[in-house]
Amino acid sequence: MFASLTHLISLLPWQDWGALALFCFGWIGYALFASRRAKVESTLLASTNHYRRLWMAQVTHRDQRIVDAAVAQNLASSPSFWASTTILVLGGLLAVLGTNERANELVKDLPFAARTSMLVFDIKIIVLLAVFVYAFFRFTWSMRVYSFGAILVGAAPNTDVFERGEADREEFANRAGKLMGMAAESFADGLRAYYMSFAVIGWFVSPVAFAMGTLAVLWVLYRREFRSDVLAILRA
Repeated sequence: MFASLTHLISLLPWQDWGALALFCFGWIGYALFASRRAKVESTLLASTNHYRRLWMAQVTHRDQRIVDAAVAQNLASSPSFWASTTILVLGGLLAVLGTNERANELVKDLPFAARTSMLVFDIKIIVLLAVFVYAFFRFTWSMRVYSFGAILVGAAPNTDVFERGEADREEFANRAGKLMGMAAESFADGLRAYYMSFAVIGWFVSPVAFAMGTLAVLWVLYRREFRSDVLAILRA
């Protein structure tokens, strides 16, 4: 077992392992940071979750909820589009694995591209595959949760039921808003994976480009989720 582990480590130079570790820990660390920071500071997702809860509160005052159903269906269409796109990306990456020799030669012809063996090239493609597989699962889960939210909107009691006290408006708004927020969070995770995939592309140039790309993507994500103009408007 130790020999197998040593052989696995020897497949990549230490610079590549370092850049890959930065990518993995940076992605996971940022996700944990954003999740915990949202509890003490208004992030983009937390701010929109506030409006989702207000939306669900308004649902309890409407008997005709055709518009609400249309909005829920429209929200579900975005992860559906991205899931379909991800399938095409995965198919392309699998095709590259099937013609890895020609693809590796093409990459070698790029200026400043790192010269690697086909095995290392395959490892880089597999990392990209893993990123997009994760994105696909998050997008499809977002689709399902949005459909659950639409069912919840359709099953909401009529306004007279709430007025008679037979159903709790506050409880319904909190539960439905939280469900819609979970769908949005899953969708955001999928989009974050797409952002991180651009950092992996830098790996085909060099480990330094991979590491710099990871830091750049994390900075862009932080700026958009915590310091964007859109967030300032939502907070107002």
